[in-house]
Amino acid sequence: MTARDEQGDDSALPLAGMRVVELSTYVAAPLCGLNSAQLGADVIRVEPIGGAVDRSRWPLAASGASLYWSGLNQGKRAVEVDLTSPEGRELVADLAVQAGVVVTNSERYRELSYESLRSRRPDLIYLVLTGRYDGSAAVDYTVQAATGFPVITGPEDAREPVNHVLPAWDVAAGMLLTIGLLAAERRRARTGEGSRVTVALEDVALAVAGNLGFLAEAQLGNPRERYGNHIFGTFGRDFVTGDGNRLVVVVLTARHWRELVEIIGLGAVFDALEQSFDADFRREADRFRYREALAGVVAGWMSEQTRESVKQKLAGRSLLWSWYRSFAELVADDARSLRENPLLSRVEHPGVDGHWAPGSPLIFSGRRTAARPAPGVGEHTAEVLRHWLGLSGERLAGLAESRVIGTRNRAEGRM
Repeated sequence: MTARDEQGDDSALPLAGMRVVELSTYVAAPLCGLNSAQLGADVIRVEPIGGAVDRSRWPLAASGASLYWSGLNQGKRAVEVDLTSPEGRELVADLAVQAGVVVTNSERYRELSYESLRSRRPDLIYLVLTGRYDGSAAVDYTVQAATGFPVITGPEDAREPVNHVLPAWDVAAGMLLTIGLLAAERRRARTGEGSRVTVALEDVALAVAGNLGFLAEAQLGNPRERYGNHIFGTFGRDFVTGDGNRLVVVVLTARHWRELVEIIGLGAVFDALEQSFDADFRREADRFRYREALAGVVAGWMSEQTRESVKQKLAGRSLLWSWYRSFAELVADDARSLRENPLLSRVEHPGVDGHWAPGSPLIFSGRRTAARPAPGVGEHTAEVLRHWLGLSGERLAGLAESRVIGTRNRAEGRM
């Protein structure tokens, strides 16, 4: 049960009371806003008139609504403002000063820059996502290309780079921005000082490449090669059962290796291979070095098994393994596997039929934030400007008439 389910509000969540103005598009910066909202912050996503450019990004629902946008913006509130107008920028600047926290991946307007806003609120926390360390543009796809990973991804015999379908650097940067926000808030609580926090997408990729040893390998004369589905540095790979089911088996420890040998029942064969290679398969290095020979034995055994027999023999073991499943298989049987996981709950986004969606993976004292609807374009414009800035109905109506703010709420008599 989540705090929202039990109490009807976010008062028990860690960031309750925090206000965040988000000026962003695409993945990394909106992910920081999503994390903050799921932790209890009131996150206001500012969009141009008509909605942000990423509201139409694929995948789309039958209605044309973006499933991507809905997922990354659940639980936020949406304000529709013409940022090309000085009056619109003034409104957003006022919101930012009121909030005290800004998340953005664009510093296009001087009035919304860190320097300008900080002059009005010295303890401002201002988080900026850039492409590269020098401020130049980059996206996940170009960062992938620039940092080496596509060259070692894919089949061993591939000659061309293989881009990954997961935007790993966007995701990692969004998480790092969230860490930066929490660290800056901690500093502000301790010293009363604000912070400008900058994260460059390419720096995130380079940091990961360095921390995991990829860069050191190359500098020391042994750059990483492609190994296909073999798991680098140990024994692990995909295998196919006799009835056509594919699974991955991962052997990380000597105990895992002993269990695999016991399960297969071909200890004498592995002993002979050890003697032939002068190896000790209890060691990760030797298992990786002679992976093809080991994989050949395991693949032969797997080809004589059925899915059910493999499941029975691997059940209850510490050996790591899993069947491969497609997204379609994950949602089969009326999304049974999703319904059984407390991470997911039923939600309906604007323009999107009800489906199972994730809440926060973080659990505080046994409770987590459930999935919540994303906002429609300009859904909260009048509400936020009235409550945050104290604008009157007459003032809101005038702003809407001049197209400084969206007009979507006027039909409801809320302007």
